[in-house]
Amino acid sequence: MTRLMRQTGYWACEAMIEIVLVALCVFLAIRADGFLSVSNFLNILRNVSLQGIIAFGMTMVIIAGEIDLSVGSAVAFSGCVTLWVWNHLTHGPEWRWSVCTFILAAAAGIIATAATGAFSGFMRVRFRVPTFISTLAWMTILHGLSGIISNGFPMTDFPGWYSQVGHGVLFKTAHFDGIPIQAILFVGVFGVLQLVMNYTSFGRSVYAVGGNAEAARLSGINVGFVKISVMAIVAALAGLAGIVESSRINRGSHDAGVGWELEIIAAVIVGGTSLMGGAGRIWGTCVGVLFLGVVENGMTMMEIDNDYWKYVVRGAIIFIAVLLNVAVPRRRHGGTSP
Repeated sequence: MTRLMRQTGYWACEAMIEIVLVALCVFLAIRADGFLSVSNFLNILRNVSLQGIIAFGMTMVIIAGEIDLSVGSAVAFSGCVTLWVWNHLTHGPEWRWSVCTFILAAAAGIIATAATGAFSGFMRVRFRVPTFISTLAWMTILHGLSGIISNGFPMTDFPGWYSQVGHGVLFKTAHFDGIPIQAILFVGVFGVLQLVMNYTSFGRSVYAVGGNAEAARLSGINVGFVKISVMAIVAALAGLAGIVESSRINRGSHDAGVGWELEIIAAVIVGGTSLMGGAGRIWGTCVGVLFLGVVENGMTMMEIDNDYWKYVVRGAIIFIAVLLNVAVPRRRHGGTSP
């Protein structure tokens, strides 16, 4: 089956999610007071932003035929590394907690997590170690390293202005509460990766590698470079999210990001990306992220505060999305496997 045929099937799946999302918004607008307010939409965007940023990178990984289970632990690791480096770069009053040292520390956190992703990609390319296995190992390693760096306790030695990274807003006026910085980062990462995947040769190579790695190699694509790159990208985005998360919760914690990997992969699947690789879109993942965010927000606004019901609903959505992910392309193309 050609990549175009596969993409057509998954676009149909994505279109279904978009229709259901619109229908859900109409239902909640009728049943939940204040759902259509600008402040509520910005609140939804704030709540999904960090996981959404990583989900965009995860989309590239899954399209390339790989997976990354370590992104949740990478969130904690990046936050702890950043705060540890920041503390050790402060030599005097004129340097302590300056923006320059923060930038250096943040770069260290992102580079450290990107290196773990690149290593998993290298192990996949050089030794054919499945990324499911290597990233599962990194999930445990990074969780342990985060605990070692933080000594098992929250790292809280940072200035008051640091919390603005996770809580700050821009474009605030007398009549507008402003746009959360997290939401701006979400839109920015979405825009960049949307352009990369749709309008660059690298993006086309990611699709080609996920569709048929051997055919991609024979056509001159450096399959190893593509796989290592997408693994490094998602890890770097997890590092970025980890820095913002440490600011949001006002501490560097080895428990930050626990369980995120499952919710991130769920958003990618709900957005229509093929679990078999070779098909999917950044836009679809954006829809999937927002869909899960609207469901969570809608249940809260309808005063369904029982977390167990929220787990049931989220799990049911993922199960249905997986069925659509498999069944729609198969049905559209004569019963063949996608």
